[in-house]
Amino acid sequence: MSEARYLAIEGPIGVGATSLAKGIARRLNSELVLDQVEKNPFLRLFYQDPARYALPTQLGFLRIRWQQQRKIPEMLGRHIVSDYLFARDALFARMTLTDEEFDLYSYYASLLKPAPPKPDLVIYLQANPEILMERITKRGRDYERGIELSYLQQVVDMYNQFFFHYKETPLLVINTAEIDFVHDSADLTYLLEEVDRSRAGTRYYSATKQSTS
Repeated sequence: MSEARYLAIEGPIGVGATSLAKGIARRLNSELVLDQVEKNPFLRLFYQDPARYALPTQLGFLRIRWQQQRKIPEMLGRHIVSDYLFARDALFARMTLTDEEFDLYSYYASLLKPAPPKPDLVIYLQANPEILMERITKRGRDYERGIELSYLQQVVDMYNQFFFHYKETPLLVINTAEIDFVHDSADLTYLLEEVDRSRAGTRYYSATKQSTS
């Protein structure tokens, strides 16, 4: 891409957002913003006891992600690629917290001003829960061993619902079931060509067919 753009990649746990972000960053020599999930000391505890640790986990992520997002304006004017959208934080908060906890979370989130800049394009990666579970198992992170298929189904449903109504920025939707951005450089090249074409609305991309809506 000749024009500097800010790309954000989103999708459920294990879908490959970080791998794709790193691949794009290497190809375009981009600034790279990665979700620092392992810096959250409550995440391991959350997977062991979600009800008890959901609130501190979400507040921990809110702090970490906000500290990152407030630095993005300094990078604008260069290629930027991130492996998450800031809206992720509120999505998981709504899914994991009780109503009372979500009210508390929302109060603190509302104090964070100004709002982070919007990406020029959001790339939404899709995969079914069974594929996600295979990828999570393969990467072997110890704190993810307690993740259950039912939880991944909730996450997938949450993302599909969110992006079905998403109108904030141009959106590129990719089913990752038959695409390998990590090991196939041609897949990454074709994707970047599609990214360059995605300037408005929602586009759907696969290895064999692209469409616009």
